[in-house]
Amino acid sequence: MKKLIMSAVALTLISFATVQATPIAENKAALTVTQDKVSVKPEDLPAAVKATINSDAFAGWKVVEAFLVTADDKTQYYDLSVKKGKENARVKLDKNGKNVE
Repeated sequence: MKKLIMSAVALTLISFATVQATPIAENKAALTVTQDKVSVKPEDLPAAVKATINSDAFAGWKVVEAFLVTADDKTQYYDLSVKKGKENARVKLDKNGKNVE
């Protein structure tokens, strides 16, 4: 009889342990960022952007592809794909030719 009672107590304790070990689901919110991207010909870039690309800081680099990007907050910048020899890079400049982080 003593073994039967101890077995019942052990089963009860084990069932409580498994119920408590159930993981709690986390609520993860998804952040969606949309951007509007419009292709721009390199020769149609604003004068300030051209001046930055033609400056000593970008000596030897040529604009291969350019896009005007409009973010959700309505800010705009130019996303430029530039090339120098075999090197490729991406540069983001605002309409004033300033670097965008």
